[in-house]
Amino acid sequence: MRRTAPAEAPERTGAHPAAAGNGRSGRREPLRTEFTFELPRGYVDETGAVHHTGVMRLATARDELVPLRDDRVRENSAYLSVVLISRVVTRIGTIDDIHPGIIEDLFASDLAFLQDFYRRINAEGHTRAAVTCPSCQEEFAVNLAGGRLGES
Repeated sequence: MRRTAPAEAPERTGAHPAAAGNGRSGRREPLRTEFTFELPRGYVDETGAVHHTGVMRLATARDELVPLRDDRVRENSAYLSVVLISRVVTRIGTIDDIHPGIIEDLFASDLAFLQDFYRRINAEGHTRAAVTCPSCQEEFAVNLAGGRLGES
């Protein structure tokens, strides 16, 4: 299920101009529904190849409700995040058949990264995190969606 939004939504009659856009120019920005990421360690497939990059889409209400009916989740509530993450990750490296077994085989640090990434794009609406340099104590933002070291 992939959804795209029009670059500019049709104007609503009677709507306040600021409510129709993002408050800047009255134009709506396109809704971003997919976010790329880079795993800290990477997924190792059955051939030994390591996959670092992937795509996660925004969750729907169904994505959050369906796992609650899963018997594995009913038996062990900790399994909820595995099923939920497997529903919203659409690709890891060249693998596009993402299922709970794939997520189970991730390193713990990669699963924790994806759980945080999920929370950021679905609850906070962005992939940035505030960090503080341990050496100079300068505060700055980094983009958790990936990229090369040193880029933000």
